[in-house]
Amino acid sequence: MNWQAIKAVYRFEMNRTFRTLFQSIVAPVISTALYFVVFGSAIGSRMQEIDGIGYGSFIVPGLIMLSLLTQSVSNASFGIYFPRFSGTIYEILSAPVSFVEVTAAYVGAAATKSIALGLIILLTATLFVPVRIEHPFVMIAFLVLTAVTFSMLGFIIGIWADGFEKLQIVPLLIVTPLTFLGGSFYSINMLPPFWRTVTLFNPVVYLVSGFRWSFYGQADVGVGWSLLMTALFLLVCIAVIAWIFRTGYRLKS
Repeated sequence: MNWQAIKAVYRFEMNRTFRTLFQSIVAPVISTALYFVVFGSAIGSRMQEIDGIGYGSFIVPGLIMLSLLTQSVSNASFGIYFPRFSGTIYEILSAPVSFVEVTAAYVGAAATKSIALGLIILLTATLFVPVRIEHPFVMIAFLVLTAVTFSMLGFIIGIWADGFEKLQIVPLLIVTPLTFLGGSFYSINMLPPFWRTVTLFNPVVYLVSGFRWSFYGQADVGVGWSLLMTALFLLVCIAVIAWIFRTGYRLKS
């Protein structure tokens, strides 16, 4: 394993974050604070508790997951797309580094930024609503696993995209709607039986449910299923990335 190469790319990506601090960190935190003001205070004050949890506290895991998913995809997709756009990707491809090392560097940097953002949002949430974490190690595990998985998805999107517009298609038209419909702001048990069954085909449901279980010990689906679905999605992303580097898809042309 070429740790020097991984460290070089990782540090470059992290330095880019500090150069765009407002866009990378401040803007998502402000947006999340607005969610707490609107949903937690204005709407939450008029809603009953959900499964014995105040509505403002109930939506904390969902809001963290919303930011985690979108930022992981966006950070990783832009991180690998920009070298393709500028042509510096050929320097990486010609260097004595494997696809595992290239992926580890870009995905690791994107996941690090997303995890840091998630923890900052968690601290921000404590300023607005009471938050408790019953299973902190499980919470960290879900945070890391989800960030890595969706950073890999973003890495794939960054290679697939042939323009800056396409970088936003998946986060805006797929990831964000699936997160809103995945129980971020409500329990899927509140839905009619038919729509609850349909919702179970949404993979984000398992992420949000498992993450919420780590906070309050309550979930819409079993935590085992949540971990299994996340692990399966991670394996699919690894397989796709391996195929991309083996075939040179969008990299050698």
